[in-house]
This record gives sequence, C-alpha cells and structure tokens, in this order.
Amino acid sequence: MTEAVTAPAAAEAALAKTYDPAGTESRWQQAWESSGAFHPDPAAEGDPFSVVIPPPNVTGSLHMGHAFNTALIDTIVRFQRLQGKNVLCLPGTDHASIAVQTILEKQLKAEGQRKEDLGREAFLEKAWAWKAESGGTIVGQLRRLGYSVDWQRERFTLDAGCSTAVIEAFNRLHEQGLIYRGEYLVNWCPASGSAVSDLEVEMKEVDGHLWHFRYPLTAGAAADGCTHLEVATTRPETLLGDTAVAVNPKDPRYAALVGQTLALPLVGRQIPIVADDHVDAEFGTGCVKVTPAHDPNDFAIGQRHNLPLITVMARDGSMNEAAGRFQGLDRFEARKAVVAAMDAEGFLVKVEDYRHSVPFSDRGKVPVEPLLSTQWFVRTEPLAARCREALENADPRFVPERWTKVYRDWLTDIRDWCISRQLWWGHRIPAWFVVSETGGEITDSTPYVVARDEAEARTKAEAQFSGGSHAHPVVLEQDPDALDTWFSSGLWPFSTLGWPGELNGAEPADLARWYPTSVLVTGFDIIFFWVARMTMMAGALMESRGDASAAWIPFRDVYIHGLVRDENNRKMSKSAGNGIDPLLLIERYGADALRFALVREVAGAGQDIRLDYDRKSDTSATVEASRNFANKLWNATRFALMNLGGETPASLGEPDPAALQLADRWILSRLARVNRETAERYGNYGLGEAAKGLYEFAWNEVCDWYVELIKRRLNPGENPSPAALADQRTARAVLAKVLGELLVMLHPLMPHLSEELWHGLTGQPESSFLALQSWPALDQAALDNQLEAQFAELIEAIRVVRNLRALAGLKPSQSAPVSFVTGRAELAALLQEANPDITALTRAETVAVLSPEQAEAAPAAKALAGVSGELQVLLPIEGLVDLDALRGRLEKDIAKADREINGLAGRLANPNFADKAPPEVVLECKANLAEAEAQAALARRRLGDLG
Repeated sequence: MTEAVTAPAAAEAALAKTYDPAGTESRWQQAWESSGAFHPDPAAEGDPFSVVIPPPNVTGSLHMGHAFNTALIDTIVRFQRLQGKNVLCLPGTDHASIAVQTILEKQLKAEGQRKEDLGREAFLEKAWAWKAESGGTIVGQLRRLGYSVDWQRERFTLDAGCSTAVIEAFNRLHEQGLIYRGEYLVNWCPASGSAVSDLEVEMKEVDGHLWHFRYPLTAGAAADGCTHLEVATTRPETLLGDTAVAVNPKDPRYAALVGQTLALPLVGRQIPIVADDHVDAEFGTGCVKVTPAHDPNDFAIGQRHNLPLITVMARDGSMNEAAGRFQGLDRFEARKAVVAAMDAEGFLVKVEDYRHSVPFSDRGKVPVEPLLSTQWFVRTEPLAARCREALENADPRFVPERWTKVYRDWLTDIRDWCISRQLWWGHRIPAWFVVSETGGEITDSTPYVVARDEAEARTKAEAQFSGGSHAHPVVLEQDPDALDTWFSSGLWPFSTLGWPGELNGAEPADLARWYPTSVLVTGFDIIFFWVARMTMMAGALMESRGDASAAWIPFRDVYIHGLVRDENNRKMSKSAGNGIDPLLLIERYGADALRFALVREVAGAGQDIRLDYDRKSDTSATVEASRNFANKLWNATRFALMNLGGETPASLGEPDPAALQLADRWILSRLARVNRETAERYGNYGLGEAAKGLYEFAWNEVCDWYVELIKRRLNPGENPSPAALADQRTARAVLAKVLGELLVMLHPLMPHLSEELWHGLTGQPESSFLALQSWPALDQAALDNQLEAQFAELIEAIRVVRNLRALAGLKPSQSAPVSFVTGRAELAALLQEANPDITALTRAETVAVLSPEQAEAAPAAKALAGVSGELQVLLPIEGLVDLDALRGRLEKDIAKADREINGLAGRLANPNFADKAPPEVVLECKANLAEAEAQAALARRRLGDLG
C-alpha cells in the first residue's frame, strides 16, 4: 500500500519517512501551550463545556490510573472543542496533607530533628520549599500525555484562591449549624498522630486469633445455674474499657439475665448486661463485649444505652492510666499481657486461629485505632438529603447508570464527617479558642469563635468575653489542627472557578460561564469520598444560584470508569508490586499510542480494562498495536502527499458527485456513516467503541481497500486522456477529503499524530491548529446503505479470489480468469461495474459474471471453487498450474485436518476432559473441531472438482 505512484519532492519533504513520536509530541505540546490554544475566554462564543480534572496529589508520580483518566477526559474535551463549544479543562493538584507531612517528618528524623524543634512557621516554610522543588513532577508528567488543559488556570488546593474558598466555606457551614465541635470515635493513626479519613484506611486480611473469655456474673445475679457469660474478641487489650455485655433481645438464652451485672475481669468494675438488636444471636455465643470508646459499633450501642465511655489508650498507641497495671505498655504488648493475665486468673476459655480484616492507615502503615476524640465535624444528613432529592431529577446523571444506586446508598444513613486532622501542612481551621477563659490552655471546654481572620475573631470574642464577669483581657489562640484534605477537594468544582469572589453580587466570569461543570470523570472507588462530598458542599454553598438542582449541582454527568488491570487481570497496587509505569511505554511507543490503547480497550463505560505487558522487556503488545496503527496512518498520509500533485483538500475542493466511481461512492458513504457514529459515541461516552470503529475504518477500509482501489487511477500513465486526468483529480479529491476528515475524527484519541498529519496534508501554518477546527459536516446525501452492503460482498468476493489464487500456487504476477456466479441481478450489476477494480486487485485475465443457468451451460473446466454468501467464485486453473502438485497439497491438507479432527474428537470423548475442564476450554475445543471439519470438507470438495 505504501509504495509511491508519483513522488513530488515537496510532498516527500512534508513528512519524514518514519514517524518519531517523541519529537512530534514535544513539538505540539509546546506549540499548543505557548499559543494559549486551550486558554478560553469566558466571553467567547459557543456553548460552555467544562471539566475540572481530579487533582492528583502533589506528592504523586504518574501511574497507569492517571494515564487512563487523562486519556478519557482529554478525548471528551477535545471532541467538544471540535463541536464548537467554549471548552475549559482546568488542571490542578491536591496538597495531600498527610503525605507531604510524612515526607518532611522523615527528612527531619534523618537529620535528628522533629517538627516541634522547628516550630510551625519554619516547618511550613520547609513544606512550601519542598512543594516548589518536587511538587511539579506529576504536572510535568501529565503534560507529556498531551493534556489539553488550560495550564494558565492551573490551581493548587492550598493556593490563595482555594484557601479563601475553604475559609469562607467553613464559616458559612458553621453559620448554618452544619459544622460543630464534638467528641466522637475517629480512625486514629498512632504512627502519624492524626485522625484519618475512611479513604485513608486500607482493609487488610491478617492471620490473628479469636480469644474467648468468661465474664463472671456478680453475686446474686446468677440464674438457672449460669455463673458467667462467654465473649470473644480479636483485641483483648480493649476489654479494660468494657462498660457492658450485649445480647440480642430475642435470644431466650439470656432473656432472664438482661439488666443483671457482670464483674469485669482484671478490673473488677461492675458492668450491665444489655439487650440490643445489633447483636447477632447466631454468631459465636451470642454475647458481645461492649467497649464504646474503642469501637464504632460499640459506640452506637453505648449511645443507645447511655453507657459510660472509658478510653484506655493514649494517642501514641500506648495504654493510659485507665488501663491500670497495663499503663505504659504498647497496645500490642498490652494484648499479650492481658491474655496472659486472663489465663493466669482462670478467665481464658480458648484461643482460635482467626483470619480477619484489619483497618490499616494508608499513610502510617499501622493498624488504625478507633479512638474517642474531640474533633470538628460536618453534620452530613441535611446535606445528603438535598443530594438525594436532586437525584430524583437525575442530578447528576451517572454513566453507567448502575452507579446511581451506589451513590444513593452512600447518601443514606450517612455518618457525620470528621474534618479535623492533627497536622500542620494544610488549611488551618479558622477557629480561635478564647484561652483566657481556661487558664491559657486549650481544653475540651475552651470556648471558641469561628471567623474569616484573626481580626474578625477578636471582634467576635471581645463582644462575648470582655467586661462584666470576664476580668482578664481576651487572649486568642487559633486551632492548631488542619482540615481534612477532602474538605478543600469538596469545593474543587467551584473554588477553582473563582468562588466565593462575588463582586457587587455578580459571580466571577469563569464561575458564571462554566458552572455547573459538564462532566466529572473519575474512578468508582471515590464515589462517596469525593463525588458525594462535592455534591453535598455545592448544595450548601451554591444556594445563591437557586433551588433547582440543575443550577447548583457541580456537574451534570458523572462518567465512572473502571480500573486498569495488569497482564494477569489483577488490580494494580503498590503492595502487589504489579504496577506498569506509563512513562516507560510513552518512551517506547509514544503518548498517542498509549492513550489510544487504553481507550480502545474499554469494552463499555465503567468496565475494567486489561493491559498486556511483558515485564522482562518492558513491552506491551497492546500499546505496540496502537503504535503500528500510528505508523499505518503516517504511511497512508505520506502516500497521499506523494500522489495529490502538490494539492491540498482545500485546493482540490469537494469531489464532483457526477464524477464519482463505485469505490468513491462507497468510501464517502462509509465516511459519512463513521462520522455520524463516532460523533454519537464520543458524545455519549462510548469512547472505546469510537476508538474501535475509527481503527477498523482507517486500517481496513481506507488503507487496505480504498487506497489499493485508486492506485491505478492516481497513476493514469504517460499521455493520459482528459477523461483519465479528470478521474485522477476525482480520486485525489476523495482521498484528500477522507484523510482530512479521518484525522479530525481521530484527533481526540491521538492528538499529536493527527495534528502533525493534518498540517502535512493541508499545508496550514503551525499557528493554525487541528485542535481548534470544526468537526466535519455530515454528508447525509452520501449515505447509501445498499451500496455499503453490496460493496462488503464485493470485498469478500475479492478475498475469495485471492485465497483461491494462493491455494492454486499462482504467482502474484500471473494472470488467471475469474468467474462469478449469482442469481441476484443487483449483485451482478455491481460486479460488472467493479470489473476494473476486480481486475486490478486480483490480477484477473478476464472477469465473467454469470447467472446459475449460464454457468450450468458453460463447458466443463478444471476450476477451484469458493463461496461467499450466495455468490460462487470460480478460478479456472487448467493449463495454469500443475494439477498433480495441487492434488498433493490438497491431500496433505486433508490428512492434516483429519489428524486434528481425531485429536479434538478424542479429547471431547474423554470424560475426564469433557466433564472436568473449564467450560470455556471445552467450548473452544468444540469450536476448533467444527472449524477443522469444515476445512477438511472444503478441501475434499476442491479435490473432487479437480477430478
């Protein structure tokens, strides 16, 4: 396909002989960014379309999940630009409180220091210096993917604008009664010394033990000879904080004991037996020890029964004074000591091996400890209720729709959100404690004021605590804690657009133009942790836009994508060590090849994809196939440039419909159909289907068929007639149109390659970008369903002729007559019209189109026969090939097929295989058997035709 028919020097110079992804991608990334190609004006024409990208952690490096998410988002936004929308794709990074602080504390530890030695201000200076030096890694890596974001609007969750938004949001939520300070159980990480969110907790399966203990009934409490209750636990150290034992109210075994008391072993404290529906009477003994200060379920039981809360553990994971003789021991040392003491005092019943899930801190890498702590909380139920109401109007719309239920479930029976973290790096909580009221110390009872800055806080505090009974001057101290990173992330869709910067009641231009955003593209694992928090925050803070959910909801669509799994279909993770570095694949194959490979693998919205990868060679057959596709497009465009006579799609103009030949009409119909299908797929998030459809059209129909069909027309020979020259121009115009529009349609998927090829094809200056062109107009008149169906039959007929020629052993240059037999008049007419094409592509000496009656009346001749649907194809070979040699080849084919048939039939007849092998293996064996039998039958028929 790629040999030149003609080769003007200027055309050869337009594109290099071979495709260089690295050079091409770097050049266009720089050109797009330096020109501000993706820096939109809110006042510009076009319907608004906006995406704020999920902000990666500033500590991060590009992983395959980032690459997949980027490829999907960029495909969507580049398509919308081609549709004429005023598109904003806004990038940014997250400050990652715990991750950054962990990095810095490790650096300080290596230097023999702690953060307290530096002090808060010096520590934060060090953190900002680290961010300036190392925090741009992930941004540079995202740039390498060709992300068409507006880098001039890049945001950081700790930048001045986002910080203002966080302070304003905290104040407004507090004013609405939606933020409060209270005592509650939190996930506590002893290693990092901070509360951590649910998302920062990873459940791990561990091999542990289940210890069974007896708790004796107090004197006078025995009933029916019962002297004790048996409980089981995986955390014996917490029994020191037990304040009850619970049983199910419907459990007849313990009905008489409810309200009685037990003596807590090792402690001696009397604790009640309570009835609670939470207890599963069928699990274990049906008795559950209740430690309200150290377990969330127990905390809920304690709330229902007004049980005391006894904390036996300090924040560093050691036992405190309430643990009595075990005070000072690490929690795991205390576990062993408590078990030993229970055994020594006769309370240990038995020990069982027990595999169970344990929550680990993702940052501290240690088991988290549910710990009672005074923290700041968001009251979530009022926020969730508004989101549930909006969901009744499909706001937002989830793609795939099945994730709507997951989102609704998260918003139902929701727990209040702990938003304070014991960290320095992050948004410091805008609350000031009036420490002059509590002896200069912050205690759980110290009064506080919430304000936008210290001056406002002082004004509020002095109004409340000056004069009268307050003899001391007001002394303020700001809360030392920082907000959960998810708090600022929850504001991302509107804080990045300038909220709350209202000027004279008017919204900032970006917010007014691009909010609500159009679509959020994210993974399923953070539907609650991020998606739901963004919708809840918007419901509380964007109320000025009106009550209608469509006005305040932060995004109209939520496109949920799956995971990128490794070559063994396993989830990639750091712990498994099976990640695939996208930068290695970009270096080897190019960013466009990686992007196209990832999107093309998507079998349906939300589905996981599998990426083939050879870890020994750092190669991927999947990405290599996409690189081969890029090479195919490159060579096809070079072929066009060498055969367009120095002209461009613009100079050639639209082809004259009256001058179109059969192949022209077919490819233009296919072009129009692919245009319509691809636009629908892009617009409906069928991105994988769009990629597959364009691949098939470009490779199989344009390159492999249409280009081959028009080569003879592009080269009419010496001294061509005026008619031949006119036909040459028609072929050139159609080829230029097809390639030009194909490159536009491919642009969202392979932006760098398509930009380079489009410039080569059109001759446009580098200041004019394909990225900013219009989607090609749909030529409805070109659509011809019947022609496409008939041309598909023609292609299959040509394939059959080629296969018969190969079977006969004809040389490529050797001519042979071809006959087609059909009773369908319209197919016969098509074959007659396609006679020149068939002749050129099959080296046919003559092409005869016969009716079944004509074929029957024709003189008998040795011929190979093939069938394509209702069409019979005959290749007369007498006098052209050695018939004995051909018979020998067919006999060998038959013998080979028979051996395969016997082997496969034997496997299927073996009960050990048929009954025990995986069903898919058995099905594959049956399919192979059917194929072998069909091949043997075909070879026998052909052998019979030879006589």
